[in-house]
Amino acid sequence: MATVLVTGAQQGIGRAMALAFAATGADVAVNYLDDADAAEAVCAEIRARGRRAVALPGDVREVATARALVQQASEALGVPEVLVNNAGIFPRVPFLAMEEAEWDAVLDVNLKGSAFCGQAAARAMVAAGLPGCIINLSSGAVRGNPLGAHYASSKAGLIGLTRSMALALAPHNIRVNAIAPGLTDTAQPRFGNDEAELADMARALPLGRMGRPEEIAAMAVYLASAAAGWVTGQVYHINGGSYMP
Repeated sequence: MATVLVTGAQQGIGRAMALAFAATGADVAVNYLDDADAAEAVCAEIRARGRRAVALPGDVREVATARALVQQASEALGVPEVLVNNAGIFPRVPFLAMEEAEWDAVLDVNLKGSAFCGQAAARAMVAAGLPGCIINLSSGAVRGNPLGAHYASSKAGLIGLTRSMALALAPHNIRVNAIAPGLTDTAQPRFGNDEAELADMARALPLGRMGRPEEIAAMAVYLASAAAGWVTGQVYHINGGSYMP
């Protein structure tokens, strides 16, 4: 494995993925939005593992930025053979109170950003004659969420995007899959839930606990590996048994 680009990699699942790929021998481009110190700390951990890393600021909702991230990663580390579309936002808002700008912001980051980062990465892979792998982060929220109609819609849209990209890119030997995490121990579920509420939510899961970011990252490493060479267009629900489609 040569170069991996992970969006939104300064914390949480993205950080775990960046470190997991570095552990397999990859060089990693760490995209972040607004926390340069956190991104540089991730890069330092990657370098401590003997791999190269570069921190790349940028808001993936901007198409020009999505394309620039792939170009910058290519110049610093080589054309990415793996892209993880992890960047996402989930501002809670009741459906009846939702404004157009709130809807647009979530769809722009979560869905449009993934589409155009994926397009840019695939174009670079094709131009370089490289096989590749794109992993999109969906969510167990595809079941619906009363405070996240925009979020659930974006994550459901990512499943359609994943399948469409998989069909379009298969002739180029680029595989595209999605991971849909359930309740995972990151900052995201702590918005609007205190620790006692999180503990109750975790106990209600069939496996009785929250997932760890490293467990989501392990699936990404598998999907990018030769062991998954005949896997494309699939959605993997990693959720402790909370959702069994």
